[in-house]
Amino acid sequence: RDRLEEAQEVLREVPGVTVLIYDQPCAADLRRKRKRGQAPLPEQQVFINEAVCEGCGDCGVKSNCLSVFPVETEFGRKTQIHQSSCNRDFTCLEGDCPAFVTVKAAPGHKPASARQKLFQLDREIPEPRRTPPQGGNVFMTGIGGTGVVTTNQILATAALIDGRHANSLDQTGLSQKGGPVKSHLKISAGPSDVSNMIGKGQTDAYIVFDILSGTTDQNLAQCRPGHTIAVVSSSQIPTGAMVSHPNLAFPAGHRLRSRLEQYTTSDQNVYLDAIRLAEGLFGSHMMANMITVGAAYQAGALPLTGLAIEHAIRLNGVAVEMNLLAFQVGRLVVADPDWDPLAEVERGGAQLIRPVLDETARRLVDSTGADGELRRLLEIRVPELIAYQNEAYAANYVDFIKKVMAAENGEGRLSEAVARYLFKLMAYKDEYEVARLHLRSEFQNALEEQFGANAAIQYQLHPPLLKALGLKQKIGLGRWFNAGYWLLTKLKALRGSALDIFGYAKARRLERELIEAYKVLITAELATLTPASYDRAVQLAELPDMIRGYEEVKLRNVARYRAAVADLQAAQTEPA
Repeated sequence: RDRLEEAQEVLREVPGVTVLIYDQPCAADLRRKRKRGQAPLPEQQVFINEAVCEGCGDCGVKSNCLSVFPVETEFGRKTQIHQSSCNRDFTCLEGDCPAFVTVKAAPGHKPASARQKLFQLDREIPEPRRTPPQGGNVFMTGIGGTGVVTTNQILATAALIDGRHANSLDQTGLSQKGGPVKSHLKISAGPSDVSNMIGKGQTDAYIVFDILSGTTDQNLAQCRPGHTIAVVSSSQIPTGAMVSHPNLAFPAGHRLRSRLEQYTTSDQNVYLDAIRLAEGLFGSHMMANMITVGAAYQAGALPLTGLAIEHAIRLNGVAVEMNLLAFQVGRLVVADPDWDPLAEVERGGAQLIRPVLDETARRLVDSTGADGELRRLLEIRVPELIAYQNEAYAANYVDFIKKVMAAENGEGRLSEAVARYLFKLMAYKDEYEVARLHLRSEFQNALEEQFGANAAIQYQLHPPLLKALGLKQKIGLGRWFNAGYWLLTKLKALRGSALDIFGYAKARRLERELIEAYKVLITAELATLTPASYDRAVQLAELPDMIRGYEEVKLRNVARYRAAVADLQAAQTEPA
């Protein structure tokens, strides 16, 4: 795959028509074979240290893989490997980034989750308050490769078990690209000669397994305001474009919900984060659809009995106990909206930032007089900068924030923007910082929780020096390299000095220049700050969010950043 361009260039020189055949097994088919034991599952897995990750999207560009999930963190967008959907072809490792670690889990280890709580749950679930109709049209939308078609088959089988008639139609997308899938199911008391496709405005129950596909014009046209009941998994599943383009954010949840409710019965709709429940309770996103079906049943939206659905799950014969349990989970979410078995369980691999302020950090934060959101930002970032370099470095940051606070006179947005992005520039990830972040207890604990204390790990690194000497691939360094990381952390005092051997690299020199250039830029804005120029000043202060990645990726993004700064400044000088 990585030689495709080379092959095209060779064929370009061949006279006449040429044919290039690229033969690789379908990823979805490979998953099925692994599930059935017909193909081996690689022991090795990929894990990303979110603290080291820059969220640049290069791994998504290189791999074209939808299991490279963008996640929002305190320090902006980062990337996480979605373990339950990962095909383990390891092309994401080609991303130019030192955040990757390959892992072989400790023998017999399973990730910690709340699943055992659920198995011990002995609780009666009341029958739906709303009596399901005898027939109706069920329209389902989701993503290829996640089991939408199978879910439709199970519900159609349940209808037959209930003594009803079922006509179904599946319109499938490309699972490799997360293509959309639409499934139509018509349930009736007797035989029917009508089309198996649900017409516009004819949907009774709208089951949405993916909220993005569920809010398209084409799919919403099947619904009818005041009539259709929507049961929606509100989980955020990124598109391919979101994976590789950091500037593309997932649409706001309230906007998607508002759009759905324009076409449905808003006071009867049900929303649940089905993937969060599926992964937290079962360790796999594949149970999300059945959780959503359980919610639809409990909401009284399905013209089926619960016993028939459970019987159909057994007849399907795949992961029977887990699917039955997932069905009950969905029911319980609707029956008891306050029930949340994952309230105390953190997202696997996430490194949550909890401010720990020693006396020095607290004194620096207190000196600003900041409160509210700005104080929260400082309480997190000041201790980080002390750990990054020293107290003087953090004090330099705090002094500049005070300068901004004084100039904007209480408005707040500009100070908050500078607090975020001056920190981003000052805490640039050089070799010393990457070492510190890999040794942090939060990351090591996340590895242990996910893969076990005795997991075999390898840091996947591509040192610039070796890259310059012609090494094209990353090298894997085991836990023994923690000693090397420890040594690097002790050498951070050399950062920026004549003895800093890493500091002479082009990227490192540029990173230091960016800090001072940003201060000059903001200082100039403060000198001419007026109510009319305030929004532009905030925009300028937030532009460093564009600066992401390592080495060549970062250099390209810096060029984009500088062009954006120039454009904003030019707009300022243009006559009205």
